[in-house]
Amino acid sequence: MPDLKTYLADRSALIDAALQRFIPSAETSPATIHKAMRHSMFAGGKRLRPILCLAAAEACGGDVEAAMPAACAVECLHTYSLIHDDLPCMDDDDFRRGVPTCHKVFGEGIAVLAGDALQALAFELVARTPANAAFNAADYVLELAVTAGSRHLIGGQVMDLEGEGKKLPLDDLRYVHESKTAALLTTSIKLGGMSAGASTGQVQALHAFGWNTGLAFQIIDDILDVTQTSEKLGKSAGKDLASDKSTYPALLGLKASHEEADRLTNEAMAALDTLGEGSFRLRQLAKHLFSREH
Repeated sequence: MPDLKTYLADRSALIDAALQRFIPSAETSPATIHKAMRHSMFAGGKRLRPILCLAAAEACGGDVEAAMPAACAVECLHTYSLIHDDLPCMDDDDFRRGVPTCHKVFGEGIAVLAGDALQALAFELVARTPANAAFNAADYVLELAVTAGSRHLIGGQVMDLEGEGKKLPLDDLRYVHESKTAALLTTSIKLGGMSAGASTGQVQALHAFGWNTGLAFQIIDDILDVTQTSEKLGKSAGKDLASDKSTYPALLGLKASHEEADRLTNEAMAALDTLGEGSFRLRQLAKHLFSREH
């Protein structure tokens, strides 16, 4: 069995090859929008969410080919959210994934449309996920749509914007993290299991694993924002402090924040007990996300 570094590189390459097929070429008319979509998609992202999707499929006895449309769908939705988050009217960032943000290269109008196009493509792709005895296209689309909407991804961004310049209560900050980060990460994992025809118990285990891993991931992100450089992160470090945003380190301090991320990661691990040895890669990935430096 390949080590984690090799596994991540191999899976990233498979996902990138699939995304190259699914996203129209830069020469496809109108060329500007497809260049903008590709600029943000192929800027060097870690492909965390689609890798988790594929790992969850395998944990439930499925295969990579069946899960790939869903894996690429969540990466399209994620990249759309980053393009919009970076806009001047949102978080106003100049760099993402180590390169200038979409609006800095193509202008705000095209950046908005590139995000819109990737969001639409996400639903096109998830609908292509093969049906099985337990789940069909409607189930996959519903899972992604609820996560993408006002109760999760967009709702979290609203709360994030409204929380700037305020000291949010910890429960409100947790809601932002659950909505902006944990929900999509959880859906990525659940879609992988669903593509494998997972049982109700397996889907519930994947949900608990994803939710706790997603919260831990965002807390570590908050910690890295104040402890790492922009070069290391591939985006502007210190943005949360500059925007006067509430974060776990700001509310609890670095030590307590790290302890909470550790607790959540252990909760995530415990949720996988019912999946047995098939959850090996998911466990590896959760540990990797907890200990990462960028």
